[in-house]
Amino acid sequence: MERIVEVEKLNFENEYELTLRPTDWNEYIGQEKIKKNLQVFIAAAKKRGECLDHVLFFGPPGLGKTTLANIISVQMNANIKTTAAPMIEKSGDLAAILTNLDEGDILFIDEIHRLSPAIEEILYPAMEDFRLDIIIGSGPAAQTIKLDLPKFTLIGATTRAGMISSPLRDRFGMHFRLQFYNHVELAEIIKKASFKLSCSANEQACMETARRSRGTPRIALRLLKRIRDYAQVSDEDTISQERAKYALDELGVDEQGFDDMDIRFLELLIQAKGRPLGLGTIAATLSEDEGTIEDVIEPYLIANGYIEKTARGRVATPKTYDLFRLTPPKNDKPTLFG
Repeated sequence: MERIVEVEKLNFENEYELTLRPTDWNEYIGQEKIKKNLQVFIAAAKKRGECLDHVLFFGPPGLGKTTLANIISVQMNANIKTTAAPMIEKSGDLAAILTNLDEGDILFIDEIHRLSPAIEEILYPAMEDFRLDIIIGSGPAAQTIKLDLPKFTLIGATTRAGMISSPLRDRFGMHFRLQFYNHVELAEIIKKASFKLSCSANEQACMETARRSRGTPRIALRLLKRIRDYAQVSDEDTISQERAKYALDELGVDEQGFDDMDIRFLELLIQAKGRPLGLGTIAATLSEDEGTIEDVIEPYLIANGYIEKTARGRVATPKTYDLFRLTPPKNDKPTLFG
């Protein structure tokens, strides 16, 4: 069953995300440092008449990596070709993409950490020298043909920067880490989106939704769509705070933005009474795979101080015990002398 606070894009979201996605810097809310730096680098590249240097965006899903790539293409007056690393299975797939680029184009590769080593090897000369090395034949008769490529900008996006190989990471001239959004920024995003969805929401409703959106615009927009359904069924032209609160409660999203899975995760750590729990133990108990725990559930809880990752496993913080109105266990770590 899909979670309403799932950070990964759900199947039905492609179409409405496109209509709600900002297309210029004025519409793009949040990530101010990244915006300012990119504006300078884009202006400088255009002044020199050059392509923008290769860009790597990393951070949790749903924070706007794809949106930033599209805004860069608009600002650079360049065409953007979009693909995802799992779709590039063979060297011929990458060669076909690269040879179809025009001068100044932008190639956006999502989930770039999932490129195979063989594909990466082909990408290195393409990124550095705008050259494609194709090997024809095998053994002693093998020949390497070098094809010149038009100059282009590669924009990579990943949720797991640590899984990108060092040689690939080093070939990106710019690295940007996207941060979770604060409530004010999310409320502004929700306000703008509500007008685009023809369901205006008052300030209190926007803030109520923002508080429960886990710092993530994608989740905020998803919750707004569901709140709109509740408002329209009740024949309300403007979404009120009461309606937003009622809808979110019905959807199982509490005031911290937690759903049942988050609560089960935190309760499990509390039941351990201060003992660290390993990732495998947590995944088995929650009937989830380890990747989902690490990439989907944990980032928001860690960023907001509800859990800590230690060398021995995960532990609940005092903030989690406060949430459940419990007293944290005493720290009984052994001393040097036992």
